[in-house]
Amino acid sequence: MSTGIPARNIRVKRIYEPVARTDGRRVLVDRLWPRGVSKDAAALDDWLQEIAPSERLREWFNHDPVRWQEFRRRYSAELRNRRDLVRRLRQFARQAPVTLLYGARDEKHNQAVALRAILLGR
Repeated sequence: MSTGIPARNIRVKRIYEPVARTDGRRVLVDRLWPRGVSKDAAALDDWLQEIAPSERLREWFNHDPVRWQEFRRRYSAELRNRRDLVRRLRQFARQAPVTLLYGARDEKHNQAVALRAILLGR
């Protein structure tokens, strides 16, 4: 399924990394505010708590790489009930770069990585 979004327009970045001009629209996709980050330092355009995995799914996954594929499947299923938010992010990304921000330490197995793949139709 083609979404018409250039892959380069959706980026993923830890919120603890410095803000860059190339970030474009900065969107926090965590349900919880990241520890030790001030609202000013975050430089957010949006905080979409509702697009984050449910508390139950987040706790089950616990950033365990063994559960990654199942997490992605379950998260995708949850997002079917949040189509308006997915549509909103896709609209932003069609127009300009969007950086999905997350707080997890694991840079390969987190909801922002999974969400990027979903937004790109992968």
